[in-house]
Amino acid sequence: MALCVQNAERWVRHPVGMPHPTRQRIFISGASSGLGEGMARRFAAMGRDLALCARRVDRLEALQAELRAAHPGIRVEVAAMDVDDPASVAAAFTDLADRLGGFDRVVVNAGIGAGRSVGAGGAAGNRAVLHTNVLGSHAQCEAAMELFRRQGMGHLVLISSVASVRGMPGSRTAYGASKAALNALAEGIRSDVYGSGITVSAILPGFIETDINVGRRGPLTVGLDKGVNALVDVVEREPVRGYVPEWPWRPVAALLRVLPLSVVRRLTGS
Repeated sequence: MALCVQNAERWVRHPVGMPHPTRQRIFISGASSGLGEGMARRFAAMGRDLALCARRVDRLEALQAELRAAHPGIRVEVAAMDVDDPASVAAAFTDLADRLGGFDRVVVNAGIGAGRSVGAGGAAGNRAVLHTNVLGSHAQCEAAMELFRRQGMGHLVLISSVASVRGMPGSRTAYGASKAALNALAEGIRSDVYGSGITVSAILPGFIETDINVGRRGPLTVGLDKGVNALVDVVEREPVRGYVPEWPWRPVAALLRVLPLSVVRRLTGS
């Protein structure tokens, strides 16, 4: 795969005075709906070039046509990708990286959330959550990091969840466990490439109005547009760990780590 990485990054000034690169070529998985689709629209409006993947190619192609019409100066490439199939992941990364000349940022976003209490007859669904969210994300990280190591730069973003902070009851047990695994995966990769020019971020959204949160919305839930805007703002800052929105989820996450399990259970019950 021939990659051109010259001028891949344009440097801008961070609000607090630290330089951060503008990641021009952005890969997003799970881009056919929810946060992935929302991020694609927001990054397109910012003038970024996009590589979008999902299983539902018809929805990707409709989004591609919409974004190209609204923002004729950007490139938008799409490809089918099944994160449960490592060969599909590798093929999609190779194809789209060839078309864009590499990636500056990879957003590992695709995931599922349906589950049941452990031991309540939903083992197959819980296994699917763990398989897709953990092994599917791992396959994307392998492909992304192989590319970034070759380029000598890049920003890897893993979309985790505030549900990863403590063990979650009921339908969120497998989901929370899968997202906790992503936090550890992100930290391990970050440690491995520390100082190399490759940045790794774990982003923990709270409750945002997406299909994955149907039936789980409460007073802290934010609308999709507000959630996506906050998510993109955090990703652009390239933190080690970011919360979306930062308020109230950063302090809520801190509380969840220290509250007794009995209280956490009441606060997070499904």
